[in-house]
Amino acid sequence: MAVKADGNWRSFRHRNYRILFPANAASNIGTWAQRIAQDWLILQLTGNSGTYLGLVTAVQFAPVLFFSLHGGVLADRVNKRKLLIATNFIGALSSLGLGILVLLGQVQIWHVFFFALALGISSALDAPIRQSFTSEIVGHSDIANAVSLNSANFNAGRLVGPALSGFLIARFDTGPSFVINSITYVFVIFALMQMRESEFFISEKKETLGTIREGVNYALARPDLYVVMLVVFFVATFGLNNQIFNALMATEAFGKGPASFGLLGTYLAIGSLSGALFSARLEKFRKATFVIKLGIVFSTGVIILSMAPTFTWYAIWLPFVGFCALTLLITANSLIQVNSDPAIRGRVSGIYLLIFMGGTPFGSPIIGWLAEVIGIRQTIALCGATALTACLIIWVVFRNKVKVPKDISVEGVLPATYDDQR
Repeated sequence: MAVKADGNWRSFRHRNYRILFPANAASNIGTWAQRIAQDWLILQLTGNSGTYLGLVTAVQFAPVLFFSLHGGVLADRVNKRKLLIATNFIGALSSLGLGILVLLGQVQIWHVFFFALALGISSALDAPIRQSFTSEIVGHSDIANAVSLNSANFNAGRLVGPALSGFLIARFDTGPSFVINSITYVFVIFALMQMRESEFFISEKKETLGTIREGVNYALARPDLYVVMLVVFFVATFGLNNQIFNALMATEAFGKGPASFGLLGTYLAIGSLSGALFSARLEKFRKATFVIKLGIVFSTGVIILSMAPTFTWYAIWLPFVGFCALTLLITANSLIQVNSDPAIRGRVSGIYLLIFMGGTPFGSPIIGWLAEVIGIRQTIALCGATALTACLIIWVVFRNKVKVPKDISVEGVLPATYDDQR
């Protein structure tokens, strides 16, 4: 049955999208519930150690360095739906395993590292496949809209998940949050199995396109793409550390418990969800220069966040930071998806995700260590200042060099001698 959906909701015209969207909504709630539970579990096991918090975050994101590019290659070569079923199955097992250990009272810090690594490997392969899979579900004309709706979905989960997890932790410890997340993966697997491949928008594959190097060369030939990636790298590595910032501000700066910590995630989500919904109306502003400007505003917001005198003021400012962050990330993601040749989009998505999350394995341990050495407020201010400086330099150097070429195909962007260079 055809469904009328216009404007901000036009992606719901597609049956496959309508099936996957609610399953992802449940999974996103579980994901955010687990993030809060994992952070709190680390603080419990290590006596509020910022260093361990940063190290576990690094371990969880380290697989991005090794697998996201290969995930992008797989996305361009193999059936994406089947790959996503496999990655979600691995995610379910890792969440369930950690949850059972907590419930049995047998969990140790090395267990957290192990399951964080397993989940990280799954996510590193899953992310570029899932990103490029969006175009197969809704078609090229609705990619930008679907990206905005997916981000709204993700942040709606952040609105519910942290508060739910904080409530569960306060009453039953962290175990139930992990188990609930493992169950939500099953919903996604079931939805993927119900999708009709006959309704996918699949571009014809080109035999000559299949290596990571081709994706890198393509991205490097496109200033409108690599400048966006540069901004996202600095913003994500230094500014998007709310996992560490909120945990240590709640416990160390304000002396709060798990319920208040979980609520900080919800307050952040209010701004993030608003940014995701607002971004659906910003198609005419989706330019690389807009991403740079948003990076400057966001970084300034992070610096101000470090100065919040009380828990209440910190919670009030968090939505603004979340709004700026999500508007930036959605704009950047949309530009990467829409302005890439479909034949190479999976690999470009893999590069983007490597840039987006690749700095976290190095930045998180340093940030956690700095928080213990110089204090969490000073660390947040330093991170914001670093991202701000980078964005200002990028603005000065690249603001006049980021126009989208008329032909975004591989043949139209790379030189005619490209085949000889291979």
